[in-house]
Amino acid sequence: MESRAAVGVLFGASILWGLSWMPLKYLYSLGIGGLTLGVGAYGILTLLFGASLYGTRSFLSSWVKPLLCVAFLGGGANLAFSYALIHGEVIRVMALFYLLPLWGVLGGKIFLGERVDGWRILGAFLALVGAFWVVGGTKVFEGEFSFIDLIALLSGVLFAGNNIAFRGLEAVSLRAKLGAMFGGCFALSFFLLLLGVEPFPYEIPWESWGFLALYALFWLLLANLGSQWGVTQMEAGRSSIIIITELIVATLSAAIWLGERLQSWELIGGICIVTSALMEAFRSQETPKKGENR
Repeated sequence: MESRAAVGVLFGASILWGLSWMPLKYLYSLGIGGLTLGVGAYGILTLLFGASLYGTRSFLSSWVKPLLCVAFLGGGANLAFSYALIHGEVIRVMALFYLLPLWGVLGGKIFLGERVDGWRILGAFLALVGAFWVVGGTKVFEGEFSFIDLIALLSGVLFAGNNIAFRGLEAVSLRAKLGAMFGGCFALSFFLLLLGVEPFPYEIPWESWGFLALYALFWLLLANLGSQWGVTQMEAGRSSIIIITELIVATLSAAIWLGERLQSWELIGGICIVTSALMEAFRSQETPKKGENR
């Protein structure tokens, strides 16, 4: 049975992620785009974790390929998520990102041999139905499927893959996996900047970089530590369903900030999401892997 602390930490991290659109939009108003944020914020975290890992490089050398996988999946997920939230509509981006339970349940089954029972299927179904109604049903997809929509969808797929990779690398420390993830996000962001996907940040004032550093060292670091530690303590399918509560936090905060009223179907969707999360959080046993007995 996994620790209740892991569930609490994961819920806390989910609140930070659900509210992350606020500092991201603010940083964008200061002239910091998605790729610039990836280079700046994740560059700071890469230096922080890289320095702490220097003495363990001989051990990590035997895990180069798996950690490169984490760098690509986790780094790509963080970059895509931040970029989509900065440049897109918050609720639409979160809705597409939170097809995550489906990817988490399928990935846990395929790559880790996790057993998918009836409760897990029901939880994933409730989470997806809830996400659908929170964003207004079919109305959210009335517009054309844009580049930002694709990035938001990709971020969910990559994040689910990263959760599976984190859980699969049980012999590697959380510190090492986070370092690989941060480094991957920095490298991908810098590479895309060099390709000219976004203007190089020549004229951003020093005060803006200061706000970026504060965001990286407090908000971003705590959110990543909490969520990634939490997902290593439980099955990929279960963590993916719990994490979907970020959507309700993002939706409520956006509604309050913009002064919009939530419609009845949005409230029903929120209830479905919270129900699916609570079903997973308070199950008395972890679903056994294929071949194990209860």
